[in-house]
Amino acid sequence: MTEVQRPALAAGEREQLIGWLDLQRSFVRMKCLGLSAEDAHRKVVPTSPLMTPAGLVAHLRWVEYSWFQLGMAGVPDTGQTPWVEGAHEDAEMFVDDVPLEQLLDEYDAECRQSNATIADLPLDAVEQGRPAEKAASLRYVLCHMIEETARHVGHLDIIRELLDGSTGYTKPD
Repeated sequence: MTEVQRPALAAGEREQLIGWLDLQRSFVRMKCLGLSAEDAHRKVVPTSPLMTPAGLVAHLRWVEYSWFQLGMAGVPDTGQTPWVEGAHEDAEMFVDDVPLEQLLDEYDAECRQSNATIADLPLDAVEQGRPAEKAASLRYVLCHMIEETARHVGHLDIIRELLDGSTGYTKPD
């Protein structure tokens, strides 16, 4: 993902929502820059052993797919998601054998697909394939994805500090 700036102070609602989401998405790759293959999969939080940089990137990729492709676009789940019947509830985070760069590329591609999927949808559009009373609007989904992505960027920030002392939102040396 290319470097992203904050949306303009007086931008419209749609530009603000997508702009803030894109900014948080860009931090995911930035927080992973320069990690070794070993550190990308290192478990540093004993109570949350699936919370590795690689696991978080994989999780965010599938959350993007779930909300935007399955939800907003109504793409049928053909069993390609990690959440198949009988799978562990956090199956998307079992990626010890997948290189971080591949996961980041898949995440970036999913983010581009998400933006393309919603490009022509009004903010009041609702998820497909759900009863109207249980369908979220695109506005809700964007707000939720800002929260979800920012929360996990915070996790990445803490994990990165534990791994090599890197902090903040600047590219590591």
